[in-house]
Amino acid sequence: MPVTKLHTGFNIEVEFTISAFHKRLLAWFIDLVVVLIYSWLVNKFVNSFKSSPFDTSLGWLDILAWIPILLYFLIAEVTMNGQTPGKRIMRIKVITATGGQPTLSQYLIRWLFRSVDFPLMVFFSLIYSIWPWYLFPLLFTGLISFILTPLSQRIGDLLAGTIVIDTNTESAWQHTVFTEVEDNYQAVFPGVMKLSDRDMNTIKQVLLYTRKRPGDPVLERVAYKIKMALKIETDLSAENFLQTLLKDYNYLSRK
Repeated sequence: MPVTKLHTGFNIEVEFTISAFHKRLLAWFIDLVVVLIYSWLVNKFVNSFKSSPFDTSLGWLDILAWIPILLYFLIAEVTMNGQTPGKRIMRIKVITATGGQPTLSQYLIRWLFRSVDFPLMVFFSLIYSIWPWYLFPLLFTGLISFILTPLSQRIGDLLAGTIVIDTNTESAWQHTVFTEVEDNYQAVFPGVMKLSDRDMNTIKQVLLYTRKRPGDPVLERVAYKIKMALKIETDLSAENFLQTLLKDYNYLSRK
């Protein structure tokens, strides 16, 4: 599997393993099974309210029931931090091309262009001769993009600025800034609120990264840059300083 180095902030590079094609494909099949099961259950539920199979008086109920299917990938990736049930089982995840957590707009772009990367309508239209045969190459748009791009990105990824990584090789990485804070905690560096969520996410990633690579100078460099940026003087070690910043940020952001 290819490995890429991304700039995650503070001029620091961190390695990510790009997900293999077969893992993304298997994840998609798992999600497809989830959708099919939901579709079957919804169909049974809606039909139980109809007087006959040809009853169209409850069309609004059909629409409401099928909306989750249409929004399945968008809702899943937003609520599961870049994963779907299929992606979670296959241990892959969507992150930004800079190593952070995607925004809602980035998830939305990926979802909107899913129909381009996986044009199932084209497939069925060709089978039933609705569209001409020469549109057949459109079926492989996403695959071609995946093969030709250096970070194995489909069109939706390219436009959204996202990539899909393998979390199995770096299972300790957590792409959130959440850190447990005691109820009676007192903030030490209130100036930490000048940093962004992306900055804090980088700090957490660096801490996790260096736990697997003791002695890596990246920890000292990040701590030094933050001290200079926030004009902080402290005798805390680089690791304790960054951990304190994470706790301060979580505590102050909840107030």
